[in-house]
Parts: sequence; structure tokens; C-alpha cells
Amino acid sequence: MKNVTVSLPDEVYRKARVKAAERNTSLSSLVREFLESLADDEGEFKRLERLQEESYAQIERFQASHRAKREELYQRGNLH
Repeated sequence: MKNVTVSLPDEVYRKARVKAAERNTSLSSLVREFLESLADDEGEFKRLERLQEESYAQIERFQASHRAKREELYQRGNLH
């Protein structure tokens, strides 16, 4: 396991200590959890790319028989 030294403004340090205490954990654990979640994050570009692939897969499964019937369309617009 590696140790990391981080410099923080006094106010940020104080608020982070309070947050850690509220969660019944240490500041070190709080920072470790944050960095682990950051490291595991797939990144915005990868996330959008994955969503695009999922959307294409759904489009490929679309069939004309999945269309709504005329009566269903009229019922959707009827809010009375």
C-alpha cells in the first residue's frame, strides 16, 4: 500500500474531518474511498460510448410490429 501526502487549505481540511466524523470513519478512509471510486470510474467518453452501443442494440431489435395502434395514439393524447 502506498502513502500519499496531500496539502489542503485549513477550511477544506476541517470540513472533510467533519464529514468523516459524520460517517463514522477516518479522513484517510474517506479519501481512499473517493480515490477508489475515481479510479473505477469509466470516464465520460467511455460511458457515452457504452450508451450509444446499447441504443444501437435496441434499435436493431425494433420491428414494425412494435408500433402503437392508431387507437392507442389517440388515447395517449386524450387527457380528459
